[in-house]
Amino acid sequence: MNFDPKYPALHNAMWPGLVGKGPDSEPPIDLDTMLRLTAETEVNGIRFDGVDLFLFEPHIDIDATDDELKALADKLMGYKLRAGSVVAPVWPATGGSSAMSTGSERDKFLNQVRKACRIGRRLKELGVREYGVVRIDSACSPADWARDPMASFHIAETFRESCSVAESFGERIAVEGEVCWGGIHGWRKAADLLEMVNRPKTIGFQADMAHTLLFLLGVNAPEDRLLPEDFDWSQTEVLDEAMKKMTAALRPWTIDFHVAQNDATVKGSGSHDKTGRHCLPNDPNGKLDIVKYSGFWLRDGHGKPTRAIQHMCWDGCMFPNETMLKPETWRDVLNIMIAVRNAHGWNWLEAEGVR
Repeated sequence: MNFDPKYPALHNAMWPGLVGKGPDSEPPIDLDTMLRLTAETEVNGIRFDGVDLFLFEPHIDIDATDDELKALADKLMGYKLRAGSVVAPVWPATGGSSAMSTGSERDKFLNQVRKACRIGRRLKELGVREYGVVRIDSACSPADWARDPMASFHIAETFRESCSVAESFGERIAVEGEVCWGGIHGWRKAADLLEMVNRPKTIGFQADMAHTLLFLLGVNAPEDRLLPEDFDWSQTEVLDEAMKKMTAALRPWTIDFHVAQNDATVKGSGSHDKTGRHCLPNDPNGKLDIVKYSGFWLRDGHGKPTRAIQHMCWDGCMFPNETMLKPETWRDVLNIMIAVRNAHGWNWLEAEGVR
């Protein structure tokens, strides 16, 4: 396309200011700083449309009052940014529980989903959120999952109940596809789990390019590996075939999408488990042609834009603070996101036949 289509809208993630930070790493970057850096970024007159939010302090209290949410909405409006997807802190360390749990322990997980859905709905009512999902994961490790032969059944039931909670708020749920989450640590496992939940109108998949690349390598799920052990990254045809197989299974479920780069290694920092290493878009060690492989998620098997994604987000978890505080970092990020949208997006007015 030779125009700047309206969709998907371009968002920046706020959680890289928190994820991987902490006492044994670097200090968090506050929400105001993350919003300011996002709002001040511009490439050829184009800016970020909004941000995706982590419902976790010191950014946003999951128990925020209506007054506090009104102040958040006013802040976003002041920066001319919309809210998109929100991340529910479902993990045991943040008041939730493993999705493998049952009974009263499962209720802790569902309560965090309920609180996140309430915030998502309230931000809609306040006029700063038009789209987006409530994002969850299984809050358990592949090792935990492997020890319990009923693990996927318990996770599926927790996710089904999460769907019922979300529906009561007019929200949708997206499950984060990442090799560190039990039951979702392989591409086939993620697809099978979503089929098991069987609530396609309410639950879907959140694809992050940095994480899903590791699915192809069988990290934590060697039985799901799609690239050979001796794979050479110059073998683009082999990579393309593997990507086609994975995205054919997961794209129909994908309702939340993160543009990202990966050097095919794992990384962890702070309290965050080892997971897909996010790289800067122009990192010479990056293994993805970002624009090309975004199309595997944003276009269907016939090459047409799916229009399933109203906004896409850049996820740069665990970048050093020095990198994140540089304006050029965010200009490079926005520049590649614009290129992805130009290649695979669409103009809403034209799609609706208005012009």
